[in-house]
Amino acid sequence: MQLEQTCFNYKDLRVHIDSPSAYKLFCNYFIEMLTDTYTQAPLIIICIGTDRSTGDALGPLVGEKLHKVCRHAKVLGNLQEPVHACNLEKVLGEVKSTYENPFIIAIDASLGRSENVGTIKISQGALKPGAGVNKNLPSVGDFHITGVVNVGGFMEYVVLQNTRLYTVMKMVDIISLGIMRGLERFFG
Repeated sequence: MQLEQTCFNYKDLRVHIDSPSAYKLFCNYFIEMLTDTYTQAPLIIICIGTDRSTGDALGPLVGEKLHKVCRHAKVLGNLQEPVHACNLEKVLGEVKSTYENPFIIAIDASLGRSENVGTIKISQGALKPGAGVNKNLPSVGDFHITGVVNVGGFMEYVVLQNTRLYTVMKMVDIISLGIMRGLERFFG
């Protein structure tokens, strides 16, 4: 697959997991996004989703890979303690009461058009979790990372349940390794 880059009112990167340079593109753009947006503040990575649905497990699986080895950021949301629709507001409240002006990177799965399944996206600004399944949840993040795990538009909960684990795991590997190496390079 080819790298797809689009610019709207902000910069973003879209890369498909089957691109031979997906990891390198992701890592380099992650560092560029940090360079452009990060302020000297506590860095928090919030990995949103649940392990009860294959498609929605992207966030907790990334969190699982990061939370024990990530020394430059506090990672919230993993398989043991997921951050999901039922506790997101509580977690955000705890973050804001614990850290002064935290810089938050949000990670979540998303649904999209069939030609975009397998695409990872990094964008400036907040993520609106739950939008694909018509949930009204608070926006999260100074910038965000999403993975299009399956098609949207019809029976979203069933679609999330029937998402290929292979697609999710390939995204998890690219995102988690890209974040770990990106943070190491960014912070020296």
